[in-house]
Amino acid sequence: MPNTPDISAFESARVLTRFFLRLIILSVFAGLSYQGFGKTLVSLLLFAVLFCIVAGTVLREHPFGLLLSHFDEAAAYGVVACLVARAS
Repeated sequence: MPNTPDISAFESARVLTRFFLRLIILSVFAGLSYQGFGKTLVSLLLFAVLFCIVAGTVLREHPFGLLLSHFDEAAAYGVVACLVARAS
């Protein structure tokens, strides 16, 4: 049988790519705001946390399982939001 690529490795890479792309997009939008970069970025990151939790629930993903999921992404956005709030 030919060797087939492991789908789980691609899934975790997809989650990481989605995380960094969304972080870049949110940073660009925060940079365009009039309220200040830090305050706006924290607000956008908190909305991203809520979105990831809802998406993970709708897709019935396992929180903090072996594969990265929307719940792991939500936790990462929460950590970044706390760090930005502390720094600004």
